[in-house]
Amino acid sequence: MRVLTSADRSFFDDIGYVIVRNAAPPEMIQAVVDAIWAFQEMDPADPESWYRRPERENGMIELNGAGMVEMYHHPALWAIRQLPRIYGAFADIWQTDKLWTSIDRCNLNPPNQPGFEFEGFIHWDIDTALAPLPFDVQGILSLTDTAPGQGGFQCVPGMPKILPQWIKTQPKDRDPHRPDLTGLEIESVGVNAGDLLIWNSQLAHGVSPNSSNQPRLAQYLSMSPAQEHNARARQCRIDAWLHRRAPEGNPFPGDPRNWERDYGTTAALTPLGRKLLGLDLWDESVEIDTDAAAMVLNQATGRGRGTPGFSS
Repeated sequence: MRVLTSADRSFFDDIGYVIVRNAAPPEMIQAVVDAIWAFQEMDPADPESWYRRPERENGMIELNGAGMVEMYHHPALWAIRQLPRIYGAFADIWQTDKLWTSIDRCNLNPPNQPGFEFEGFIHWDIDTALAPLPFDVQGILSLTDTAPGQGGFQCVPGMPKILPQWIKTQPKDRDPHRPDLTGLEIESVGVNAGDLLIWNSQLAHGVSPNSSNQPRLAQYLSMSPAQEHNARARQCRIDAWLHRRAPEGNPFPGDPRNWERDYGTTAALTPLGRKLLGLDLWDESVEIDTDAAAMVLNQATGRGRGTPGFSS
């Protein structure tokens, strides 16, 4: 394996998540942190500025108040996605080199205070009513040292191993996306800045309340096997990167200011990054539309108009 040890893999299989220590260097972490504060129009030195309500509600109710940051395409985010150590960890999980990266957002979860009290949540990323249960993974890169109970990752450890039998004990009308937590242990996981936590999507998990006096910052990212024969999916990904658009789907309301689209910079990609996006193919035998290929090859990157407080 490239990054994970056999002990790491066993922990992932038994508990449902694994932590890759020092997955990103401090200078790249700081670049994302700075971008988040600027994008949110908040001052890290002024706690009173940390509590601006989102301008759009999230389609996943439990994410409202969880501190989701609707920034997807800042070059600092793309630089993280292209790191060989992060790619190697996901390649170890999937046991394939041919991966696509997710295009996901960030999180800034401030301490609870009167009038801004986030209770946390536990859910699944998959529909657990399906049989067989689908396997997928999700990941999150910690941008700050985050102690248990500081608004970070929480989960029901070991649930993927017991999930099929546990489902049999539940009512037929149970919620397939949110478990009844009666009798289940919830663990709040501490991580350091630069640590990457990858979890099995069969693991019930979520964001904990922040009972500390410091905000929690993180970048969501994952990878999954490339779908190079799916021309529409590939083109949608390329268009999202090129035009700096939020992903499609209920959980991604996007930024109503359209800052990334109107003022951002299309991120430069390394040779690895081009494949992780889908701009270049892992499998050269895949047939692609020649007109689409020509369009892809002629796409230009460049800086858009600057705006006070945010540039990328």
